[in-house]
Amino acid sequence: MNSTPVALPDLTGTTAVVTGANSGLGLETARALARLGSRVVLAVRDEDRGRAAAADIPGETEVRRLDLADLSSVRAFAEAWSGDIHLLINNAGIMAVPRGRTADGFELQFGTNHLGHFALTNLLLEHVTGRVVTLSSGLHASVRGIRFDDVDLERGYTPYRAYGQSKLANLLFTLELQRRLTEAGSPVLSVAAHPGYAATNLQSHGAGVLFRTLLTRVGNRLFAQSAAVGALPTVYAATQEIPPAGFAGPRGAMRGAPGLSWRSPAARDGAAARRLWELSEERTGVSFPLKA
Repeated sequence: MNSTPVALPDLTGTTAVVTGANSGLGLETARALARLGSRVVLAVRDEDRGRAAAADIPGETEVRRLDLADLSSVRAFAEAWSGDIHLLINNAGIMAVPRGRTADGFELQFGTNHLGHFALTNLLLEHVTGRVVTLSSGLHASVRGIRFDDVDLERGYTPYRAYGQSKLANLLFTLELQRRLTEAGSPVLSVAAHPGYAATNLQSHGAGVLFRTLLTRVGNRLFAQSAAVGALPTVYAATQEIPPAGFAGPRGAMRGAPGLSWRSPAARDGAAARRLWELSEERTGVSFPLKA
């Protein structure tokens, strides 16, 4: 294992927005950034839970409502924003849930995990001064590509197929966002991270909840890292030297100290990334705001 110490920067005077920060990886990411001095905005669907989480975070925090499964909520969040954002952490997500739809009619996992963050990022991008960090998963490699002819998986929906597609979309979004930022001459970095196998409540909120809850408890006890350790790749991607469109994760693939991670060939497909961007613009009505 690489034992080289990681120097964490002083983030005093910066603002970080963390989506889904009221539990799990998002909460641990918020704690870590707050300890470094950043003012952390918890962008959460349930403000009461968000305030309870914020009370346990050292440093300056704020709670704002954001429902990524509802584009009207995403727009309201962005329209109410003023001031710089040093770090935009696209952390929130749902995993392997039964078939469902967002408020705008999109397949629930693709709509929440990808389209909601796509719209949020582009609507806030003119405020971002540092990095956009988008959370993916090692399960992005479980699918061969985006089903552009059936992105809502009307044919052959399974909870994990939908999750894998949404996590692949997160990486393709990171890739195309970086290409556009570079073309526009922006210093902002678009990067991604994944936690490996981390013990959070995400796995137990999907299909077959009782069986999954029992399986998750066993797996979390025997194999998983804590949520705090699982958040380290996100903190690494947010604060360390990392290449444009870089992907951070545990060096041991599923656990271990953070470093650069492997991504599947499908997640490196620039043509697919551009096609996904165009589809996402059509679906959300939101476009890249910067000009070259």
